[in-house]
This record gives sequence, C-alpha cells and structure tokens, in this order.
Amino acid sequence: MRNMMQLTFSSRSENEALARVSVAAFLMPFDPTLEELTEIKTVISEAVTNSIIHGYDNRPDGLITIRTTIENNSVIIEVEDEGIGIANVEEARQPLFTTKPELERSGMGFTIMENFMDELEIVTGPNRGTKIRMVKHLSTQPIMSN
Repeated sequence: MRNMMQLTFSSRSENEALARVSVAAFLMPFDPTLEELTEIKTVISEAVTNSIIHGYDNRPDGLITIRTTIENNSVIIEVEDEGIGIANVEEARQPLFTTKPELERSGMGFTIMENFMDELEIVTGPNRGTKIRMVKHLSTQPIMSN
C-alpha cells in the first residue's frame, strides 16, 4: 500500500505547527503509536525550524516543501528548502553545533532527527538549498479502508 502528500508553505515560523499537524493528520489512518507520532512531529519541527532559521535566515519569503510517503509500514519524509544550504554537513551534524548561538539555538536538530528516525540523509550545498530525507519504520500495519 502506498500513499503520499505534499505541502508547500512560506518560511514563516507560524507555519511550523501547520507542517507538524498536517503530517500527523496524514499518518493517522496508518495507526502509528503515540511515541512514533510524537517523534515524527518532533523531527518535522526540527527540520522546518532549521529551514526557517538557517536556510532562510528568518526571511518569510522562502518556500519549504514537505513530501510524506507511506510505503507498507515505512514513512518517508522529505523537507526541502531553497535557502543558503549547509557549507559543512558533518560539522552541522555534531551535537551542540549551531551557526546561530545568538539565538540560543541548542544545536541538537540533526541529533534529534538521527535518534528518532531509522534513516537520515542530507542533500545540500552552499547556495543550493537543503533536502532532508528521513525514514521511520512503523511498528503497526496500515488500517485498510474500503
């Protein structure tokens, strides 16, 4: 069974909640556990916030796209922006690393994503935007509808 959705929205901080709730609503027919749903909502928040704060430097005129696909019992989530990109991915993946210490950022976004998801891939480059691809294997089988 395969299902997918795509959502594109402005890089405004108030849209982070929209992204989180939209993906959660899309996943409900697939009966994720409360823990799985909480983890997915958390990684959506981290990825979208990174796009807004780091990718677009808090400019509200950028676009962020989330693609969510269900294949069998796996959720594939892609969060993509057209922002400034990440100059050094390995450095950015280090716990506590942040390029915005003045904003009191924790530098734990990628660490959280790695811990909550089964797979994490980052495709980026300076001035090329960033695409984060995450996969989570759900513990339950999808509910089939007629």
